[in-house]
Formats: sequence, structure tokens, C-alpha cells
Amino acid sequence: METKANYVLIGAFTIAVTLFLLLFALWAAKYSSDRTWNEYQVIFREPVTGLTEGSSVQYNGIAVGTVDNLMLAPDDPRQVIARLRLQATTPVKVDTRAKLSITSLTGPPIIQLTGGSPGAAALVSNGDGDIPVIQTEASALQNIADTANRLVERLDRVLSEDNVTRITATLDNIQNMTGAIAEQREDMRQILVNARTASEQLTVTMASANRTLDSFDRELVQQLPGLIGKIDATLTKLDSAAGGADRMLNENRAAINSFANDGLGQLGPTLGELRGLIRDLRRISDRLDASPSRFLLGRDAPKEFEP
Repeated sequence: METKANYVLIGAFTIAVTLFLLLFALWAAKYSSDRTWNEYQVIFREPVTGLTEGSSVQYNGIAVGTVDNLMLAPDDPRQVIARLRLQATTPVKVDTRAKLSITSLTGPPIIQLTGGSPGAAALVSNGDGDIPVIQTEASALQNIADTANRLVERLDRVLSEDNVTRITATLDNIQNMTGAIAEQREDMRQILVNARTASEQLTVTMASANRTLDSFDRELVQQLPGLIGKIDATLTKLDSAAGGADRMLNENRAAINSFANDGLGQLGPTLGELRGLIRDLRRISDRLDASPSRFLLGRDAPKEFEP
């Protein structure tokens, strides 16, 4: 009886030690896992179609973790909260940004982390146990989708019923114009022939004008020395005449000053007397024309006898 009790104690002790070692191994593995991985949150304000739990997370093209959980924001269903599990050595900074990306045309979407300047501080929790949040930026997929939506809206406005009607009318007008031009084909051919003839005549005229200008240029170049000599001689004579006039003015400056001072002062009375003399001569001329004998003899002319 005592031997059986010892076996039971030994078995229980063995089982307890085994369970303890197993629990310790699990705790150590969890502790090691917690020390080698960090959790972050990313809040997307766009659809995350194709992104699933377990999707890869890359930092500048290098895999640094996975997506641990995806859920809609409780207070705003337009937002998607993605919980990331990243390696503890990943340098996540306050200016690190997250966006959706694809590795190939047919590959699934991933989360791409970019940025993180060397001088920026590391992104850590605020101390209340909250998971740090990595800010997002618009992805290339979202930009393409937004651009496609804008293009579709603009194309829809361009292809409205009114614009379609206008485009149809414009095409009809172009067709009518093309038909009218086709009907006037002979006239157009004649216009082209006349234009070609006019162009040829213009070419001949331009050639003749060029020859005339060349001849004029040669004659001008030949006559230019003589013209320059004549102009030089004329300028010399003008210079000499100007010098003579200047000497004449200098030599007669006293007489000119005397005339200007005295002669001009006497010119007025002289002109007045001359005006009176002319008036008297005019009266004498009038009287002489009217009665010459009376003016000359101082009496009336004798009257003829009439029997």
C-alpha cells in the first residue's frame, strides 16, 4: 500500500513538472515574440479592396511585417483600420507614411511604408497603452481611380445630348463642304494652275528685280567716289562762304550797329513823309487828269465861239 502511494506521488510530481516546463516554454516564446515584434495601426480613408489579413507590409520595398487584423472604424464606417505586426528593428518614424501598393499587375495589394527622415523621432505609444498610428497618404491606385472618375464625368458632360447634336451638325456641315469642293474640282484645278503661273511670273520678276538691283549697286559703287568728292568740295565751299560771311559781319559790325541804333530810328519819320508825298502826288495827278489847262494856267480854258 505504501509502495503504490509513492508511485502516485512520483507520477503526479512528474506531470506537474512537465506542465510547468511546458507553460514556461510557451511564456518564454510569447515573451520573445512580443519583444521582437511591434504593433501599429493604419487608418485608411479609401477602399482596401484585395487587402487581407496576412498581406505583406514593406518598408521601401523590403518586407518588414504583415497585416494582423482588418476592421471598419466603429465611429466611421468609411474608414478601415489595419493593425500591422512589424519587426521591432523597423525604423518607423513620426513622418513615416503608409499607402496601398501593388508589386505587379496581377499581384495582390500590400501596404507600403515610405519616408522616415533620419532626424525624425521614432513613432511610439503615448503611454496609455494605445497602439501608435501611422499616417496615410493617397495611393497610386486611389489617384488612378480618382483620375478615371474625373475623366468619366468630363466625358459624360462632353457626350451630352446637346453636344452630340452639335457634333452631328458639324459633321454634316463638313460633309456638305467636302461635297461642294468635289463639285468645284475643275475650278479648283484652274485656280491651282493660275496660282502656279503667277508664282512662275513672280519668280521671273524677282530675278529681274535682283539683276536691276545688282546693276544699280555696281553703278552706285562706281560713282560713289566721285559723289563723295563733289560733296566734299561743296562742303568746303560752304565752309569758305560761311567763313567769308562771318568775316564780313565782323568787319562791318560797327556800321551795322550804327544803322540798327540810328538809321532804324529815322526810318519811321522818313516813311511818314514819303507817304504824305505820295498822297500829294496822287492829288496832283487826279487834278491834272481832270483839267490840265486850269491846273497848269491857273484859269479856265477859253470857250469856243458859236455863231
